[in-house]
Amino acid sequence: MHLSQYLFFFLSFVAVLSALMVIFDKNPVHSVLYLVVTFFAIAGHFLILNAQFLAVVHIIVYAGAIMVLFLYVIMMLNLNKEIEPHKKNIPKVAAAVSAGLLLVCLVALLKGAETGMLPSAQNSNIGLVENLGKVLFKEYMLPFEISSILFLSAMVGAVFLSKKDIH
Repeated sequence: MHLSQYLFFFLSFVAVLSALMVIFDKNPVHSVLYLVVTFFAIAGHFLILNAQFLAVVHIIVYAGAIMVLFLYVIMMLNLNKEIEPHKKNIPKVAAAVSAGLLLVCLVALLKGAETGMLPSAQNSNIGLVENLGKVLFKEYMLPFEISSILFLSAMVGAVFLSKKDIH
């Protein structure tokens, strides 16, 4: 086995373990921190696949912005155990059954999947920023421009909706 395979298995172990700790930890702040570890492990997978741009964007967007938002929301919640009402076990059982069914579906789906070389393994430079920009501006120019117009209209709409009426 190569070093990248050892690194892949280590990052996978860290990602799965920290994802499980997100679910099973009682403290919501600790859960958010475990989720940050999960995001960093996933960014490590992007680096192994030679997709540096995706790794950096993943860290900035998910580990940075979204986790700050999660921590802000958790801090704004009142998480006293005395105030929290007693919850029934029916939602937990339903969640466990749903998760089990999802696991069965995923195993059935992966059982019939072909195991071949990933396209990124054939071309090791496909995830670089330069190649990503070339593909984006040559092959996907129209969807890129349409999405930029949509983002611009969303920003204008958000500013318009947040503007206070002055009468």
